[in-house]
Amino acid sequence: MHGLYTVVIEDFAERHFIKKFRKKYKQNWDLTEDAIRAMYERVDNLLEKKRANVICETDGVQIIKSEFAVVGSGVSAKTSGNRCIAVCLVEEKVVRILLVYNKNDLPGRNETTEWKRLIAGHYPEYRHLVS
Repeated sequence: MHGLYTVVIEDFAERHFIKKFRKKYKQNWDLTEDAIRAMYERVDNLLEKKRANVICETDGVQIIKSEFAVVGSGVSAKTSGNRCIAVCLVEEKVVRILLVYNKNDLPGRNETTEWKRLIAGHYPEYRHLVS
C-alpha cells in the first residue's frame, strides 16, 4: 500500500485561479478543494488508475496534470475543462499544487504552452522541468 503524501496548495494558485473558483462556486468549492487534496494525498493511486498524467519527471520530481469536476456542478471532470498542475516530490512525499484553472481562463490558444509559461515564470525552481 502506498503512503499518504502531504498536499500543499501554493499561494500563487490560491491568489489567481482558486479565488475565481471560490467566488463562483461558494461552498461547493470547499468540498471540491477537499476532494482535490484527498486525490493528491494518494497520488500513487491517482497515477496507477490513469486519472492523472506525469508530464515530466527528473530526479524524483514529477510534474503531474489532472482534471477535476466541481462538486455539485453536474459536469464530469473530463468535460469540465478544469485542470490541476502539481509537482510531486517523491522522496519527501509532498505534492505542491502549482495551478488550478479552467482552460478557458488561460490566455492564448495553446493551453500547455500557457500553463508551462506560468510555472516557468512563477516557480523558478521548476522552470527546468517545463522548458
